[in-house]
Amino acid sequence: MTPHPLHHPRHPSNQLAKVRTQWGGEKELWIFGYASLIWRPEFDAVEQRPATVYGYHRALEMRSTVNRGTPDCSGLVFALVPGGSCRGIAYRVDPARAEAELDRLWAREMPTGVYDPKWLPCRTPQGTVPALAFTLSRSSPSYVGPLLDDELLAILRTACGRYGTTLDYLVGTAASLRGCGIRDREIERLVGLARQHALTA
Repeated sequence: MTPHPLHHPRHPSNQLAKVRTQWGGEKELWIFGYASLIWRPEFDAVEQRPATVYGYHRALEMRSTVNRGTPDCSGLVFALVPGGSCRGIAYRVDPARAEAELDRLWAREMPTGVYDPKWLPCRTPQGTVPALAFTLSRSSPSYVGPLLDDELLAILRTACGRYGTTLDYLVGTAASLRGCGIRDREIERLVGLARQHALTA
């Protein structure tokens, strides 16, 4: 994906500046994890809570040509797509480290500016907190939409990128969600589909 020109509002640095302004730098910084941010957060959190967001759901519908695939054999990763609801984890970052942790998070999640970062209300057992979440618009060129099972199986058999295969990513996400007590029926169905076709043990 070609990076946006520096002056473009979707350029990663401009999106980061917008998020910093919205946050204000003084309030607590919360981040919502729904997939790999749960099992590979790469930022230091001083608190984590089970959380639910409404109006978005987790879907294996985002094309990956670097992390879990290549331009010639694209893979898939989860995205937060409009509609429904999503259970995940809300992380609170140490205020003294929030600026630096936000930079680290941006380098990981937003190198091409593909996501639409949004502050979403996360319902937690201790109350609702506004958390930064990385959502994906259905108008994004990286959004593939729902795929047929045969198409998914072909990707799970072949796609591999710098962080490994789409299959490992799916299985790892499913395991981490189960470990957090989160049941996602569609993810469990996909893991079952992979097992049924002898792609996993």
